[in-house]
Amino acid sequence: MKKIGLLMVAVAMFSACRNTTENNTVRQLPDSVKIVSLNGTVSEIVAGLGLEKNIVGTDITSSYPESLKSKPKVGHSSKVNVEGVLSLQPNIVVAIDKEVSPQLAAQFKTAGIKLVLFKQEFSIDGAKNLIRSVGDSLLQQTKADSLIKVFDAEVAATQKQITNTKKAKVLFIYARGTGTMMVGGLGTQVDKVIELAGAQNAVTGFSEYKPLTSEALVKANPDVILLFDDGLQSLGGTQGLETVQGIAQTNAGKNKKFITMDGALLTGFGLRLGKAITELSGKINNAVK
Repeated sequence: MKKIGLLMVAVAMFSACRNTTENNTVRQLPDSVKIVSLNGTVSEIVAGLGLEKNIVGTDITSSYPESLKSKPKVGHSSKVNVEGVLSLQPNIVVAIDKEVSPQLAAQFKTAGIKLVLFKQEFSIDGAKNLIRSVGDSLLQQTKADSLIKVFDAEVAATQKQITNTKKAKVLFIYARGTGTMMVGGLGTQVDKVIELAGAQNAVTGFSEYKPLTSEALVKANPDVILLFDDGLQSLGGTQGLETVQGIAQTNAGKNKKFITMDGALLTGFGLRLGKAITELSGKINNAVK
């Protein structure tokens, strides 16, 4: 009964975002509310809002801040362990709408758990909207406004720094060993962050992700090849990447222009977008000097 009562309070508060009570006291989320997050970017925002103590579990992509790594894990957003989530007895589950199937949503509804879904767009405005939406839903509007001010300042500083960035052709390879290698096409997070960093995606003929082929590599002929840090490690480092068929025929391969970044930072489109743009722009510029 105690959990049900707490859940009812939380649900009522969700419907009262940006409203006040009759005595003008701002509504707050109960301190005892338990949150499970199924997205790394959302987890980072929840923590940034000062609610990390309320997070009782996350998906495996929730790795920043570092302290989130110690939280119980409930799988990947594409394969959530529902029993694992339920065992944590959360009042609220937060996630990105496109990452939650109707079947999973139905399971949470049956269990009486409030599911809050957010839209994510891979742009500067999209990141700000996500921060604001999470803050609104968790009744942390003032803190969200403060986070957005910092975000705006960081992005503005970044944009001044990349005005002279060369329009290098950058190819992103998602790798999990040589048996799983995909190329990031148009419309993906990496496509958008490459553009924000002042460069261009070497891929122009398709959207989303497609398996890497030697023909596609040669056709794209990138100046720079970008991977996640752990992606390059899964190939055995730079030497392993150079043995992939087609790499040696590209400008990037001939000149050994390979760069890596932390995956969560590069593709998060959340609080650290300004940092991601700055780091990527700097690495691209250093590579093409």
